Amino acid sequence: MSFRAFPEQDLSCPVCSDIFRDPVILSCSHSVCKSCLEKFWETKGSKECPVCKRKSSMEHPLPNLTLKNLCEAFVQEESPKASEKDETLCGLHSKELTLFCLDDQQPLCVDCCSKTHSGHRFCNLQEKAVNFKTELSAALKSLKEKQKNFQECKQNWDETAEHIKNQAQDTERQIKEEFEKLHQFLRDEEAARIAALREEEQQKSQMMKEKIEKMSREIEALSDTIRAVEEQMGAKDISLIRNYKATLERAQCKLQYPEKPSVQLLHVAKHLSNVKYKAWQKMKDIVQFSPVTLDPNTAHPILILSDELTTVTLGDERQQLPDNPERFDYLRFVLGSVGFNSGLHCWDVEVGDSKFWGLGVIIESASRKGNVDSRSGMWGMLLYQGVYVAGALTEKPTPLPIQHKLRRITVQLDWNKGKLSFTDSLTNTHLHTVKRRFTEKVFPLFYADEDDSILKILPTKFNV
Repeated sequence: MSFRAFPEQDLSCPVCSDIFRDPVILSCSHSVCKSCLEKFWETKGSKECPVCKRKSSMEHPLPNLTLKNLCEAFVQEESPKASEKDETLCGLHSKELTLFCLDDQQPLCVDCCSKTHSGHRFCNLQEKAVNFKTELSAALKSLKEKQKNFQECKQNWDETAEHIKNQAQDTERQIKEEFEKLHQFLRDEEAARIAALREEEQQKSQMMKEKIEKMSREIEALSDTIRAVEEQMGAKDISLIRNYKATLERAQCKLQYPEKPSVQLLHVAKHLSNVKYKAWQKMKDIVQFSPVTLDPNTAHPILILSDELTTVTLGDERQQLPDNPERFDYLRFVLGSVGFNSGLHCWDVEVGDSKFWGLGVIIESASRKGNVDSRSGMWGMLLYQGVYVAGALTEKPTPLPIQHKLRRITVQLDWNKGKLSFTDSLTNTHLHTVKRRFTEKVFPLFYADEDDSILKILPTKFNV
């Protein structure tokens, strides 16, 4: 609510003519400042209204709180206006400030020019204000641009933080999956060994069971014979003599003496000898070693990497990934996760039916942002528009006289000798060698730029 709708005289005391201070209301409905009323009554000697002269029946008039609130609000609304008005006047001469002293950098009135700023340089205050606004506008624009940069940076940091969280969750999932494969292999290997042990136990236990049963029957037959002989020996002489020959013949046991157990014991050594080592040996059938793995933090946002980081393909659209310093943002590159600054290194890449691909190396200091193919530090081999070329990728590569379709390429880097060689893996045919003296670490480089591009780093055989 604006209090400019109230005339100032309506909010003024009829005695002091100022805005009411602690107004009180009389029985006649007139209001007066409390202090003004007390002085009026003291001077007059009677308690009457200063406005209508009607005697007041109230010994202590009541405060007019509504009027008091209106007056206080009115004063608060008008005070900034008065302050603004005061700022336009010279504090020394109470005249309007219309000039600006260039020497002292302060606003002046006309009298200040001749009295306190004699001999100084002056200009129009309004013109100087326009100049200041122009300068402040430029500074404000710079601040807003800086604020925008900070906001964009913060947004990138927020995205990076979220991406790190997602990376951790996804990587943890893949680690668990890989170790679950190893756990499953060990569980299967354990089960197979226990099954072999139980099979051998069953076979040999069955053999022992059959031998024991046979021997039990023979012991029972011997027991029957012994009882019969003992019975005849205890019989009367006539009976013994009559049955002697038959008893003697029966007593002549034709059973051979039992042999010592000929069944072999369990082959414990076969089941326990180097158990862990043999299981480790068998792991090479399910474990593959890749001499180069891809670094997802360097991959252009449209590239899709496999979980094991050995295959790169093109996605349908650009992924929402942080614009970290390592990442390529223009050309569709991805680098190997490990760089080389010495030694001999080799990796095979299956390019299949891809129509646009590139393989090679790039120096560690090469820029990852923008159109990096116009800069130095990259060497390799390309298939571009049906033509194979090789050499420095930032210059004009050398066309290669290759007529057949290459499907698998062997890349060999001899960092110490400064050689980067390319070979047809299927025919073992040398294709090209780039000679370059390397002076810093280089990383394997992979380039895919067609929807059907699929580059796969092949595993190498290793001995356990």
